[in-house]
Amino acid sequence: MAEHEPKPSDKVTADPDIEFVETSIKLPTVDKIQQQNAHFYLEALEKYPNDESIDKAAEKRLIRKLDIRILPLLGICYFFYYVDKTTLSYAAIFGIKADLNLQGTEYSWLSSIFYFGWLFWAIPSNLIMQRSPPGYYLAFNIFMWGALLMAQAATHSFGGIAALRILSGAFEAIADPAFMLITSMYYTREEQPLRIAAWYAWNGIGVAGGGLIGYGIGHIQGALQSWRYEFIIVGAFCAFWGIILFLLLPNSPTTFRGFSHDEKLILIARMRRNQTGIEQSRINWGQIKEAYLDYKTWLFCFLGFIGNIPNGGISNFSTLVIQGLGFNTFQTALLGIPQGALVVIWIGLGALCNRYMPKNSRTLVSALFMLPTIAGALGFLLAPTDAYVGRLICFYLTGSYQASFVIFLSVITSNTAGQSKKMIVSGMVWFGACVGNIVSPFFYITNQAPNYPLGIGSLLLANCLELMLFFIFRYAYKWENRRKERQRALLRERGEEEVTLNATAFMDMTDKENPNFEYCY
Repeated sequence: MAEHEPKPSDKVTADPDIEFVETSIKLPTVDKIQQQNAHFYLEALEKYPNDESIDKAAEKRLIRKLDIRILPLLGICYFFYYVDKTTLSYAAIFGIKADLNLQGTEYSWLSSIFYFGWLFWAIPSNLIMQRSPPGYYLAFNIFMWGALLMAQAATHSFGGIAALRILSGAFEAIADPAFMLITSMYYTREEQPLRIAAWYAWNGIGVAGGGLIGYGIGHIQGALQSWRYEFIIVGAFCAFWGIILFLLLPNSPTTFRGFSHDEKLILIARMRRNQTGIEQSRINWGQIKEAYLDYKTWLFCFLGFIGNIPNGGISNFSTLVIQGLGFNTFQTALLGIPQGALVVIWIGLGALCNRYMPKNSRTLVSALFMLPTIAGALGFLLAPTDAYVGRLICFYLTGSYQASFVIFLSVITSNTAGQSKKMIVSGMVWFGACVGNIVSPFFYITNQAPNYPLGIGSLLLANCLELMLFFIFRYAYKWENRRKERQRALLRERGEEEVTLNATAFMDMTDKENPNFEYCY
């Protein structure tokens, strides 16, 4: 970003920490809109030049319509997304280890190797999504998940299933970033935490559904082993939902079927509040450079890493931990249901708590919901070995970290502007998540079964680090906002005209470049 040095006559001391925006952003909006179908955006700003000009009743009806059209599609997709991830966990209790003659750490490798494909393809896939219609691109990838999951049912060796899981990881790399992008395209920053919670809560339904599906499939008496039927059935549903998304998921506010012209104008105009832009297919390499040089990107990446050390272990070893408490195979499958239900409750409580807390409480809410999971991990480690019910309850408590992670996803979507920068930052969050998921299964050592003290200990340590990181983010964003205010104050002192929200809303500026951008925390 270009620096604008004050003249000596300005008599204002330049702060070296403050970067000035180019004065060209004060040119008419018609020349500066950097979005697809720019004329549509210009029309929206002309008809609705400020938030007061938007009818509140009409906006409420629009939000309800968006909720009906978008959230079920993303939620059900996330259900299959999580069930897909837990198929290996349920396959473990239905005999995949014996049938494929898995030795030593090979089962752990099957869990981790999935994320190598994801790791390799995370950033390229995000940049491809920027160049593509996001709804279609997500739908294609989901269809491929299902096809590859069905193919895993035909494997007879470690090598065969490992190769397919690498490919599966590559196609699943876009899921979370796409969901975050779509949420940020249609909802304001204030609305995003509740909407992210709404589709992410299906993660818990997936945990419970995985238990029901695992229990039902476990009773199939057919020509194939039970775990093979699980891969076939779950994979078929995933592929089918990919087709549904292709038909129904929107690619742009300007082409959203079922919305009137005026509804589309309101949809665009109200997104001015975000100051993050909506759509831009041109890759901006300057934004990519800024993303990698921004310290917050690396904090996000570290958060993804430590936030998924618990997830990687629980999603693949939860059935073995529960089974190790003395329950048989089918009881273990059924006990996955309350585990999933509690995840939904935790996420719902987190979203409601955030909604009714004062402004800028997201990091505090995230920190609050880390406390039950820390208490649960401690209880599981310290409780007597024969306290089966107590240890099961403690294990269930460890799911509260999901609420913290969900609320913080909204911090990421709300605080990153510039389309190419969004792609990189989102990709780096899940890049870190990949590393966490790769590492975490190896803390669950076979000879430590069924208690897995090292695995539960890794969960506890990661949770404590995550708790501290929320407060680091809170301080960082407060500091960044003070820098922004100093920047605006110096512009005012120099007698320069203030830049309007309309001028910067759709210029595809980054959060660092935009003088009107204010971080939420």
